[in-house]
Amino acid sequence: MRRLLLTAAAATAAALTLTACGTTEPAADDAKKTAERITLTDASGAKVQLDGPAKKVVGTEWNVVESLISLGVDPVGVADVKGYKTWDTAVPLKNEPKDIGTRGEPSMDTIAALSPDLIVATSDLPPAAVKQLRKVAPVLEVRPADAADPIGQMTKNLDLIAQATGTTQQADKLKKDFEAKLAEGRKALADAGLAGTKYAFADGYVVSNQVSIRPYTSGSLIGAVNEKIGLKNAWTVKGDESYGLAATDVEGLTKLGDVQFAYIGSNGDKNSTPFTGALAKNSVWTSLPFVKKGNVHRLPDGIWMFGGPESMEAYIDATVDALTK
Repeated sequence: MRRLLLTAAAATAAALTLTACGTTEPAADDAKKTAERITLTDASGAKVQLDGPAKKVVGTEWNVVESLISLGVDPVGVADVKGYKTWDTAVPLKNEPKDIGTRGEPSMDTIAALSPDLIVATSDLPPAAVKQLRKVAPVLEVRPADAADPIGQMTKNLDLIAQATGTTQQADKLKKDFEAKLAEGRKALADAGLAGTKYAFADGYVVSNQVSIRPYTSGSLIGAVNEKIGLKNAWTVKGDESYGLAATDVEGLTKLGDVQFAYIGSNGDKNSTPFTGALAKNSVWTSLPFVKKGNVHRLPDGIWMFGGPESMEAYIDATVDALTK
């Protein structure tokens, strides 16, 4: 009987030991998951919870796609892949992501099929679309632009995406490199005697044979960068509260006076280059002082005007090169 009791006691102790061992690993795993868990508040005020740094990420707008690439995250899904490849070659895609539809109307079914860890969207999407996306995966919504602080909004978005993807060190490097490029551009223009130069940046489109021109005011990202490198924005029109963009026509250009004028178009979109196309023989355009003096600069294709630090660095290099050559 005593032997049986000892055997039973030993068996019970062994069982308890095994039970204890069996609960140790899950507890450690749970602790690890808790440590890796990320909670963020996005631009909409929504809480975004992730089990860990997002790896499979979808981007519904090109500026967030660029940020992901710059941070070292290859998005699995991108809105209008062809358009991105046309307009943002400064920060090219390194993979072949799935095209999820247009930037204004992404395909919910296509995104769901990718089983993403995270969807990065902007508040340019209708709230109903964002609500649908949240049923597919966690959505990090960012404000794409803010005319009150264009550069601050750009870096705020970069930081938020970096926190969601575990790439904060890379974000810090990108911001440091951007500040260095601003200083480099400012010095180059000052050394060339161009500090304070009146400068107007625009883009333009031909729609139904009508030319539409978009001035980039001081509230635009490019406008803010121009001022940081020592240029004076020549536009006096008021831009919108997000992107700092305005609207004018060729007659509106007569108010600029004697300035340096620059623009970006795309050979992949012939309607985007009216300054050398539809306006080439326009009497108002050809009579403008900056056109007569040859102070019209087409900057290289592929610099996304609403992008992140790397696009803006490419823009600074292109602007300095155009004005100092």
